[in-house]
Amino acid sequence: MTHTLYRSRYGPVLAGWTARTAFAIRDANAGNLRSVNEWLAMDRSDSLAQLRAAQRTYQGIPFFNTIAADASGRAYFADASVVPHVTDQQAARCIDTPQGKAHYPGEFILDGSTSACLWGRDPGAIEPGIFAPSHDPQLSRRDFVTNSNDSAWLANPAAPITGYPRIFGDIGTARSLRTRLGLNMVAQRLAGTDGLGPPGFTLPTLQAAMLGDRNYSAELARTDTVAMCRAHPVLPASNGQPVDVRAACERLSSWNARSDPDSSGAVLWREFFNTAAQATKGDLWRVPFNPAHPLTTPRTLNTGLAAVQHALADVVQYFQAHHIPLGEPLATAQRYAGIPVPGCTDTEGCFNVVDSTGPLSTGGVFPDVNDGSSFIMAVELTPAGPRTHTILTYSESANPASPHHTDQTRLFSHKQWVTERFTQAQITSDPRLRITILRGGPA
Repeated sequence: MTHTLYRSRYGPVLAGWTARTAFAIRDANAGNLRSVNEWLAMDRSDSLAQLRAAQRTYQGIPFFNTIAADASGRAYFADASVVPHVTDQQAARCIDTPQGKAHYPGEFILDGSTSACLWGRDPGAIEPGIFAPSHDPQLSRRDFVTNSNDSAWLANPAAPITGYPRIFGDIGTARSLRTRLGLNMVAQRLAGTDGLGPPGFTLPTLQAAMLGDRNYSAELARTDTVAMCRAHPVLPASNGQPVDVRAACERLSSWNARSDPDSSGAVLWREFFNTAAQATKGDLWRVPFNPAHPLTTPRTLNTGLAAVQHALADVVQYFQAHHIPLGEPLATAQRYAGIPVPGCTDTEGCFNVVDSTGPLSTGGVFPDVNDGSSFIMAVELTPAGPRTHTILTYSESANPASPHHTDQTRLFSHKQWVTERFTQAQITSDPRLRITILRGGPA
């Protein structure tokens, strides 16, 4: 096959252009090879000051947030990534199409017909066209910082980060259920109200909170759902057929609202809630988002909506038609390499996100897990050095014949961890330690 490809001064030109209109892609990271040097310098840092100096020097992190803590007891958050220099004023002038306005700031389409819409220059930036580190959303505190793949705004609700260019992320908008759950987990742990013991984090309580597998959508909406189906034991499906939902209603009522492998009701809830969320397109809740109360809004499932009632009836109808038990445990439906894994989808609001490539099959199984929690790390900094436990959820080897193909996946399935060893005492205490001495011979 032969193809003719076109480039412009902005970057590659997408297919389908005409004599009047074309779309070109400009990538701020296309020539960025600085990230490796920056990560190496960050790894060598002994303090947050050194880490931040490394970020100012190299300005090379492609698109990741930075969260760190040091021995002084300070926690640090920054979006120190490479970001195109598009100011809010320039965006207002240059994003002039309905498509561009609809997707900004996550994606943006600038008017390429005028040089006034070219990316700007920042005196402190390492190269033209990107923002300097002085514009990075950042926060340093002695209690905590967090991020769960939302913008920087509520890294700590007690000190919202504002004033940064909108292209870095939105401010004053609804947070994901996962973000809200993460902040809820921190608040409850600091108050000692989560059932894990006295207030404050320890290494064991950090591990337990991470893999507690709370399903925040269920915490917010299950009671309303059960009230709905008890008040209306027969609900109409989308095709108009009446569906008896009483058995499903009682199953959801008895479910523990967690996404553990043995949770009976988690599969039913996922199919219902995700279906309802998609069908209602933002109108799922009775109480809308209020920027003055971002951690508690939106809330209260709008069970009066026909789409919500249809969602439960449709899911029950599907389960019945394909002989899927309403109480099917998550372990049966959600697997990686044949191994049951905990967690739930981002839409449902699990901190331990686990997602697959599609919906529940007619056999009652989700496609193999391919997204979500990957490398999980819990660390306690002590005078004797770090105490650290980790899990690589998909294990180390892609070779099915390797003993490390699924070994850590099995640990993840049982919520077990790998103990990392940093000090000489920790290394020598490893019962599996083997020492091989290599002696050099003649050249």
